[in-house]
Order: sequence, then C-alpha cells, then structure tokens
Amino acid sequence: MAWRGESRRPSPGKVATALREMISNPLVVIRSLPGEIAQRRRHRDQYDPAEVDEAWDEHLHALLGAPWPCPDRQQLNPVVADVERLLATRGLENGRYTYAWYSDAENSLLRAAWCAAVHTQPAAVVETGVAHGVTTRIVLEALMRNGRGHLWSVDLPFPFDHRLHGETGVAVTEQCRPRWTYVEGTSKARLPGVVKEAGEVQMFIHDSLHTARNTIFEMEQVFRAMPIGGVMLIDDIKSHEGFAVFAKRHSDYRTIVAPSDDKVGMFGIAVRIAQDS
Repeated sequence: MAWRGESRRPSPGKVATALREMISNPLVVIRSLPGEIAQRRRHRDQYDPAEVDEAWDEHLHALLGAPWPCPDRQQLNPVVADVERLLATRGLENGRYTYAWYSDAENSLLRAAWCAAVHTQPAAVVETGVAHGVTTRIVLEALMRNGRGHLWSVDLPFPFDHRLHGETGVAVTEQCRPRWTYVEGTSKARLPGVVKEAGEVQMFIHDSLHTARNTIFEMEQVFRAMPIGGVMLIDDIKSHEGFAVFAKRHSDYRTIVAPSDDKVGMFGIAVRIAQDS
C-alpha cells in the first residue's frame, strides 16, 4: 500500500474509525503510530525534475536486455481489467485512497512489475505491502505466464481499522495462490526470514511503510540475496531520501527515477549490474 497525491490528510470519518480502533486495540495502534507519523511528515521533493526519467519504460528494458517496444506489455491490459472487475464485484474501488487513506499501485508501477517479472523470469520474488493485492496479482499472473517462480508478500494489515483486514489481497484469485506465500507482520520482523527462505531473490517490490529508514532497511536486506540482473522496484520515493541513499552506497546497481502516469508520485528502479565491490 502507498501514499499518493498532494493531500495525505485522512477524512474525518476515517480519523474517527482510527480513534475507535485505538480504544479497542490500543497496543496495535500505538505501535504503528510512530511510523505512520514519520510517513506523513512533509518533506521537500528529493529529486530535481531533470533527474526524473520520462523514458523509464524503454530504459528499464535496456537494463534488462529486453526488446523495445515491449512485445509483452499489451498482455497486461486484460489482467488489469480483470482486477478492476473483481474489485467491483466486492464493492471496492481501485486507485488512490481506496484502502483507508492508502492506495493500491498505479499503472506505471504495474507496468514495471509486469515487464520485470516477464523478462527476468524470476524464481523468487519478494514484496512488502499488499493492500488489495493489485501488484501481487500482476506479479503472480506474470509468474503463471512464465511457468515458474514464487512470490512472498510481507504485509502488516492496516492497523487503524481491522474491518479492512478482510480486503487484504482480495485481487488475488484462487488460480494464482499456489505461487503465493502471504507473511503477516512488519518487514522489520519478517523480511529477514523471508529473504533467507527464498534464497536468491531476483525481484523485489517495496510498497510498505514509506520512510527513509524502512526503505533503506528493506533494500539492504534484499540486496545481499540479489544476483546480477536482479530488479528492485521501490514505490513512493519522492518525499524521502531512502532510495537515493541506497543508490549512492551501491555502485553495482543502475537506478532510474520514474514518474507515475499522473505525475504526482515517483518510484525507483534499481537493477544489479555487477558484484558489490
């Protein structure tokens, strides 16, 4: 799940729900508040417009050694349409602020996830953050198309409204689930074990708590298990320095700053091109 949009302020109704949740589940809410506050704190934009790569699709494919224009991208469209249909049958929407005050992944990140999974043919994919499971579904569909691979998803269910827990991962069909392991908890507690279980991680998607500290922690956990050619997709990098710090530390990765389709958000792409020196 992810912040997106200029306003990060929850609606009065959602604030009231969070307050009721604090009364009924005070420990869960109190433990989650520091990260939530840090995530909502406003920061200056981390990237100059000149650093944003408008041709990121093409340049991602170049880093992956994949053909451009992409011959496989159109196959994503019916999958996205089916996700929207499935959510609608549950009375749910897809997009900004449809999972409390969080959002599911937007189209540019979905394209990056689909193409990275199709072209790298990963045996092991790890993601953090699920929400309705839109990105999860896209990756799983790509793995089924490839005929190989497994996805581990580390996710802390929304702590400020337990009623949303039933919506977690609803976009994932039964057909996809044999290739999916859902791991409940924070990335701090669960990600190291997941990476160890996965062994070599060819693809990683960060879409959990969007703070510099958490983003760097997750990327550092995964990079040790990532081979040459591995891909990281890091959502919502605009308001903190986590992705930029990782890029400076690791010259063995080529990085791209990619804009969302509506130009509101940004996500980072990091492809490992050499062994760490």
